[in-house]
Amino acid sequence: MPDNTDATAAPITIKKYANRRLYNTATSSYVTLDHLCQMVKEGTDFVVYDAKTGEDITRSVLTQIIVEEEAKGQNLLPISFLRHLITFYGDSLGGLVPRYLDYSMQSFARNEEQMRQYMQHALDGLFPFNPFEEMGKQNMAFFESAMKMFSPFYNNPAQGGNANPAQQERPAARPSPLDELQARLNAMQEQLDQLSGGKGGKPKA
Repeated sequence: MPDNTDATAAPITIKKYANRRLYNTATSSYVTLDHLCQMVKEGTDFVVYDAKTGEDITRSVLTQIIVEEEAKGQNLLPISFLRHLITFYGDSLGGLVPRYLDYSMQSFARNEEQMRQYMQHALDGLFPFNPFEEMGKQNMAFFESAMKMFSPFYNNPAQGGNANPAQQERPAARPSPLDELQARLNAMQEQLDQLSGGKGGKPKA
């Protein structure tokens, strides 16, 4: 049985000094943003405080990590998403965005391992860029459609939103992005099976 003490353990305290140096109180050593980035990837929880004022600056430090990672060339945040996100600052719906994004990311994380298995099984260890790009497009489409459903006033601002909110809660049935991804990967697997068979024959009926 897993030990639940880790789940309730207090996060590690990181202090940031005026010279921008970060001090890990758990290891009694100075760390960099790269160290904090690795801690996040390892699932190590921490909070960052301003050493002088005691203010919690965890959000700004995490944001700085994202900015630096984006600057390295691995762009996870599409420009259209950033523009869309900026428009919600100062908007009456701005308070809903953090909860929506948090819920969406948690949902994505729950399916992460399953999606990795689909990709590895379908591509036999090969990871071309196109499937990842396609997955990113599907994720963005999912985010945008969910955001529209999140607010009945988003779809049709000229008319003050949908007259029947229940229609927003029950959108037309359609395959989920994960189902669509699985269907695409299944089709790719069939093509790979035909090529690896070396028969050059006709596709199976």
